[in-house]
Amino acid sequence: MGKREFNGVVLMMLCLWVCGVTASVTYDHKAIVVDGKRRILISGSIHYPRSTPQMWPDLIQKAKDGGLDVIQTYVFWNGHEPSPGQYYFEDRFDLVKFVKLAQQAGLYVHLRIGPYICAEWNLGGFPVWLKYVPGIAFRTDNEPFKAAMQKFTAKIVSLMKENRLFQSQGGPIILSQIENEYGPVEWEIGAPGKAYTKWAAQMAVGLDTGVPWVMCKQEDAPDPVIDTCNGFYCENFKPNKNTKPKMWTENWTGWYTDFGGAVPRRPAEDLAFSVARFIQNGGSFVNYYMYHGGTNFGRTSGGLFIATSYDYDAPLDEYGLENEPKYEHLRALHKAIKQSEPALVATDPKVQSLGYNLEAHVFSAPGACAAFIANYDTKSYAKAKFGNGQYDLPPWSISILPDCKTVVYNTAKVGYGWLKKMTPVNSAFAWQSYNEEPASSSQADSIAAYALWEQVNVTRDSSDYLWYMTDVNVNANEGFLKNGQSPLLTVMSAGHVLHVFINGQLAGTVWGGLGNPKLTFSDNVKLRAGNNKLSLLSVAVGLPNVGVHFETWNAGVLGPVTLKGLNEGTRDLSRQKWSYKVGLKGESLSLHTESGSSSVEWIQGSLVAKKQPLTWYKVRK
Repeated sequence: MGKREFNGVVLMMLCLWVCGVTASVTYDHKAIVVDGKRRILISGSIHYPRSTPQMWPDLIQKAKDGGLDVIQTYVFWNGHEPSPGQYYFEDRFDLVKFVKLAQQAGLYVHLRIGPYICAEWNLGGFPVWLKYVPGIAFRTDNEPFKAAMQKFTAKIVSLMKENRLFQSQGGPIILSQIENEYGPVEWEIGAPGKAYTKWAAQMAVGLDTGVPWVMCKQEDAPDPVIDTCNGFYCENFKPNKNTKPKMWTENWTGWYTDFGGAVPRRPAEDLAFSVARFIQNGGSFVNYYMYHGGTNFGRTSGGLFIATSYDYDAPLDEYGLENEPKYEHLRALHKAIKQSEPALVATDPKVQSLGYNLEAHVFSAPGACAAFIANYDTKSYAKAKFGNGQYDLPPWSISILPDCKTVVYNTAKVGYGWLKKMTPVNSAFAWQSYNEEPASSSQADSIAAYALWEQVNVTRDSSDYLWYMTDVNVNANEGFLKNGQSPLLTVMSAGHVLHVFINGQLAGTVWGGLGNPKLTFSDNVKLRAGNNKLSLLSVAVGLPNVGVHFETWNAGVLGPVTLKGLNEGTRDLSRQKWSYKVGLKGESLSLHTESGSSSVEWIQGSLVAKKQPLTWYKVRK
């Protein structure tokens, strides 16, 4: 071998190592095509900020062991750009690391850039500063919004390209998504929505990722963008062109938990049935939302009153443990589908009626045959004759025959034997408490105005808490209500929780709900002659994440605030001088952190506060 030839080999090897092996991703009416090969792809949503980086390798490996081909995740704009032009890609928001871990495990990635994501995430993933861009209107044909959206989308695409993470560069990303469930919004707002859809699609395709783009719940997704289905069932979904594959981007494994609500569950049998029915009807890509739901850490939960837990009854529970029997039942399903893949990608199914509520979908091609035999009756067992055999079918079930003869899986036959046992540990913990005092208008760090201000406009979502404080002066000879009761204080708030303090004492608490966050406090309050301190602590429990123009939604005490029963009649407090203070003392001291908690003296033992307002608790095992 000559010197020139030797150098050439070295350079070629270096390019393969540095550049990666390029690959192509396309699609046809049957499936996503990777390197010229049609694929039946099983995907699962794992959101990197809803777990810790230490958990990622285990979660991804369990997803692979569960039979997944693809990890799907949103991209979280407000986590990555907390202030305009200042980007953050570290710790739980290290997107590059997460994608690379999926690649190292041999899995593909579906990157749902959005950048609107919904996801029961604060403000649907939009950073709060976006609300205050002059002239902005979210998710419509609005130039300030489109400029900000395009800038962030391009930033993410550029970051992925720099790290050679698209499949066209040898990376794991085989699909990208622009926008998210926009179809219903477009329908409601009309022409501006249609123009925005067209613009968003063209903008995304113009970023030249080398992989297909999708739009979910978007019937008019412009070519070449693929429209996809979200829901509990998607077997009857059809893409808007017969040249596009039938894809299911969100198969809901359960549902989110809201404060005070029941924990939603979805049976493993029904989830498996929905997947098998989708595949037998020509589906080729199905994603579990969620495969691991995880935790809404810190103040990331949105949607108003969405709980910290985002378990979602997913195959991997909030802590990353296998949720049995769902995890194992789905793993067996994926194995059966993979055994059938050669026939599934080769041809369209032929449907045979086997009797009332009985049906067979047969995929027959040279050298391959697979059949799905279904019983759609929800109550009765059935016997179905197919080919040379007879098959027993439980109600609401599908049997999979990868060779058109032998049943290897039935969606209703779940192997049991798993028992999850919860052990009480209260006695093992030593609780401590710290009480802080209500804020006062006399504090030096408060700001004042002769008006009631909208809460988020003041806090910029730096805290869930905003104090509204004012003085109420009552003359010594001021009469009260004729029946001897104290004056009636009424406070109208846009939500979500309100604590009312009179002279440092809690007078009452009211709260809204997921369906209607607005609230009213109306109660008789004890006032003394002279000056009284009225302090209202307004609490925002997440910001809206869905709806038309949710950037216009308000929180906090917007009034009126009235006092009824004094000699003067009804006193309107709304336009008098109000002082404001953002956050709690405990927040400023970082009592929720290891280092910050040592800055105050905690009460312990029998003196620990119980049912006291403004109490912080900590525990050490």
